[in-house]
Amino acid sequence: MPLSRRTFAAAALCTLLPLSACGSGDDGGTSDASGKVEGDITFQTWNLRANFKPYFEDLIAEFEKKHPGTRVKWIDQPAEGYADKISADAAGGTLPDVVNVSPDLVAPLAQAGLALDLDKAAGQYKKEYLEGAWAGHQVPGVTGTYAFPWYLNTGPLFYNKSLFEKAGLDPEQPPRTYDELFDDALQLAKKSDGKVATLANVPTIEDFGRYGVPLMNDEGTGFAFNDPKGVELLTRYKELYDAKALDPQALTATPESSGKKFLTQAVAMNPGSALDLGNFKKQAPGLYENIGITDQITSTGHANMYVMGVMVNAQSKRKPAAVAFAHFVTDAAHQMSFARQVAIFPSTAGSLDDPYFTKEDGTDETRVRVAAAKSLKTAVNYTPVLFSEQMKTELRNAVARALQGKESPEAALDNAVEACDRLLRQQG
Repeated sequence: MPLSRRTFAAAALCTLLPLSACGSGDDGGTSDASGKVEGDITFQTWNLRANFKPYFEDLIAEFEKKHPGTRVKWIDQPAEGYADKISADAAGGTLPDVVNVSPDLVAPLAQAGLALDLDKAAGQYKKEYLEGAWAGHQVPGVTGTYAFPWYLNTGPLFYNKSLFEKAGLDPEQPPRTYDELFDDALQLAKKSDGKVATLANVPTIEDFGRYGVPLMNDEGTGFAFNDPKGVELLTRYKELYDAKALDPQALTATPESSGKKFLTQAVAMNPGSALDLGNFKKQAPGLYENIGITDQITSTGHANMYVMGVMVNAQSKRKPAAVAFAHFVTDAAHQMSFARQVAIFPSTAGSLDDPYFTKEDGTDETRVRVAAAKSLKTAVNYTPVLFSEQMKTELRNAVARALQGKESPEAALDNAVEACDRLLRQQG
């Protein structure tokens, strides 16, 4: 799949069709992956051949040399229709042995018994990965872990030091928690007579997670973001909206429109990437000179991350080879090698301590990479694996109704949870 930060974020949130034809929730075969690593297996990636063909050809050749008697057939599927392709293969019994997945794609496969439980089959490898990354492919209501964590992504937050200073705020001490954010945002709006908003986006499910709101019940059978803490968060956003500390167009904002607001210095904070820094340097040198880079806002101490994974087909007839290859693709050495080719981050423990992720060299790319890598060490994937695009729309609409005063924050979230629970039941 494409690997830009924004494309990654969007693709990591796509939805798999119901797998009603896939069978029960039991493992389709034994979880035993012990035995000799041998035989032919298939490996499917997600739109990676065009840009990384030599990397994967070398990777496969290295694995086959290490394990004589194995042969890996590489299949690459286009980004468009990837979820539908997995759904069709799952229903038809033609799922590859090793599959590139995101958490939302693995959830129905795990529920249908088609994803191998790595806690049982390959638990000895768990310690090699960041704790939050290993947990990224766990499914509420289903015991186990259903993919090796592969590459990660996240983004730091940009802020305009000049706007902070003009509002009487310390430009070297940007907000780190939501309480600090709300206080600073109100001051920025007040000092600028409502001309400078701090944020250009309404809260998403990740914001509720970073605020410390429980998103689902423990059984994975219902959503819980309408609890008092969730209502508190939306109430605070309503306060920002009324004070013009939240951009008036936030209800319909896109990443592009939010970026333009930040570029024109109408908004004081915005997520971004090294590419954005390059644009600022060319298009808004005054802004570029005053750019600050800080961590994502979080009241939990844990930033949000997006995680990709490598799943093993529970019905594979070559489980030892499939597990060995999935681990090989995602081990520390190969993740580090991949990360040097593209702007992603390894999910393996200790890899983010490499100087590549810790030492700046004066370039914009490195500034952003170092800032993002630092936050990933303890980051988690807040988006529930069962939270579909339709559910995101329900939450966004509810937030809009609350901000516009059409419903109270409590009523809006109650209605959103009711709608999302109904969609969840339909998925099952």
